[in-house]
Amino acid sequence: MPAYVIFVRDTPIRDGAEMAEYQRLAILGMASGEHKVISRVGPGPIEAFEGEAPTGVVMLEFATMEEARAWYHSPGYQAAVPHRQAATDYRVFLVEGR
Repeated sequence: MPAYVIFVRDTPIRDGAEMAEYQRLAILGMASGEHKVISRVGPGPIEAFEGEAPTGVVMLEFATMEEARAWYHSPGYQAAVPHRQAATDYRVFLVEGR
């Protein structure tokens, strides 16, 4: 069953250099998991039907919840996380698909 890792950014980027380093390291960390980028928005059009629209959204698809967890907790991706956290605030969660 597919699984989705969803990143929701609710605040503007505070530190562009940290975000650039996160993106560089995250791309390297992506090699440690088999996934597909479903959505990558922000800046760009985001339409909120209810509540406030986030400033950015990224959604990755994995074959299983286990593969998504393994990718997120991998040393390659975890090396990028502190840079993302220094750059801006995200909510990150895992959802099982059907």
